[in-house]
Amino acid sequence: MSRARKQAVGEQFDLFLPYIADLNFRDQREMMERPFFSLAKSKRIKPIDYNSPDGKLWVHVSANPDYGMATIWDADILIYCASMLADMARRGQNDIPRKLHIMPYDLLRAIGRPTTGRAYELLGQALDRLVSTTIKTNIRAENRREATFSWLDGWTQLVDERTERSKGMTLELSNWFYEGVLMKGGVLAIDRAYFSISGGRERWLYKVARKHAGGAGEGGFAISMPVLFEKSGAEGAYRRFKFELLKLAEKNALPGYELVVEQSARGEPLLRMLRNDAKGEGLTVSAEDIAEGRSAFEQLAGNAMAGEGATTEQAEKVSSRKPPEPVKPPRDEVEVLVDARSLIKSTVAGLSDAATRGFMTDDTIELLRRECPGWDLYNLHAEFEAWVNASAERSPVNWQKAFIGWVKRHHEKHRHELRG
Repeated sequence: MSRARKQAVGEQFDLFLPYIADLNFRDQREMMERPFFSLAKSKRIKPIDYNSPDGKLWVHVSANPDYGMATIWDADILIYCASMLADMARRGQNDIPRKLHIMPYDLLRAIGRPTTGRAYELLGQALDRLVSTTIKTNIRAENRREATFSWLDGWTQLVDERTERSKGMTLELSNWFYEGVLMKGGVLAIDRAYFSISGGRERWLYKVARKHAGGAGEGGFAISMPVLFEKSGAEGAYRRFKFELLKLAEKNALPGYELVVEQSARGEPLLRMLRNDAKGEGLTVSAEDIAEGRSAFEQLAGNAMAGEGATTEQAEKVSSRKPPEPVKPPRDEVEVLVDARSLIKSTVAGLSDAATRGFMTDDTIELLRRECPGWDLYNLHAEFEAWVNASAERSPVNWQKAFIGWVKRHHEKHRHELRG
């Protein structure tokens, strides 16, 4: 490598180092509302096929069988790159490069990852998935019918020829991603706390909340569970997806946003997302509101207990109604307000319990494999369902706990058969 080339590379490295710690993180807007990534940590080969409710936009994501599909955790690398590009644009830099020179240590540190040898190995695997995952979409295809690209056109390790020590790496961004970041309004600021979110669906839900509820005002943004399911690209059954979303609403721990479950006219629940600074201090719940809320949540619970299946009809519309103007409560109504909040929280918890009918949660499987090893849990679950359905009196409040107890009794009675 010539001296001039080495100096140029060194200058590009130096460009990033002074402000890594103060970098304001940005995510590409279009990537936040469409299903571009796998939400699972396990290897995904099954493609994602998505069509928007109005039929105008579509996304197809396919995975390389050797590497699997790029995950929502791999997308942290793209967030880092988008943040670097946006910061260069903010500072008025000319000729913003599409090929970035980065130090892996700084990248890992910025996105909240460890800097161990294993972390560098996982980083290489993530980069391979970003290169090998293929996306076809008509989003920003302009006069073309579709655009086809991978997130990265390539990546390269840089090694000092004399010492053979690493000098970082280059990431060549796809033109679709690069143009999307630099176009007007192409990025949105995200909370640094995003990188500490462990669950894939919870990370994706934060992106949806930030994209849609970030500027929606006091009323926030509400969307039906079936439409959310379509937008997520998640594998598995809708019923399981709804259960996990209800659990996330019960947990209510998204950075900067509050989640509220509401009843819709079509029977399936809505999830309302509100900015934490737009909750409306002093908002009270009257006795009529409490009665109406109790009726709505009881109807939701009834639907879930009946095993009501999902509708994925795209005619389900996104709702964005504004709540009533807040009214400051009299002192003697404060206790009623607290009771209403407790009622809503406990009812959402009951909904998520009821919604687990028909499948085993990961926690249930893990517990039973640990405490009752050796059994085919899927066969036992089919027997349990048949046992419950044999009598109208067998209607558990908590399906997972009931199944766990049933398997434990079965194990105690028949474990000698395993030894045989």
